[in-house]
Amino acid sequence: MVQFFIMRELLERKRLEPCPYERIVLNTSSGYHFMKIQLIFQEVQLRLNAAQFKQVIILALKELHGEIGAALLLDVLTFDEQTLTAIIRICSRGLVKLWSALTLLGNYQNQSCAFRVIQTSPFLLALAGNSRELVLD
Repeated sequence: MVQFFIMRELLERKRLEPCPYERIVLNTSSGYHFMKIQLIFQEVQLRLNAAQFKQVIILALKELHGEIGAALLLDVLTFDEQTLTAIIRICSRGLVKLWSALTLLGNYQNQSCAFRVIQTSPFLLALAGNSRELVLD
């Protein structure tokens, strides 16, 4: 009991200043996440259009998560046929399922392939630039 009074008295004498560091956590209410992904083939480069590219993604989801995984809301916003790079929109609750399915996809039409996740963000504007590819003059 005596220790309590001593501690209280010490705290009253010495006023602690608030910490200058403030942690800010952003809890986004966005219902979607955006991913910039690229499909890479090991040997022969297949030509795919946007619909076929989306079909590869749905196939990956279906292989890993079944029909429920294949039913996730998914949109291909942009697609480059030369590099097989796309920006896709996925509902936030399905992001982990999609990412795991893309990671574990190993072949398409008997060709070895892999998805590379280049960027991901809950904000589409964040995918507009990549600081890793920034060229300064």
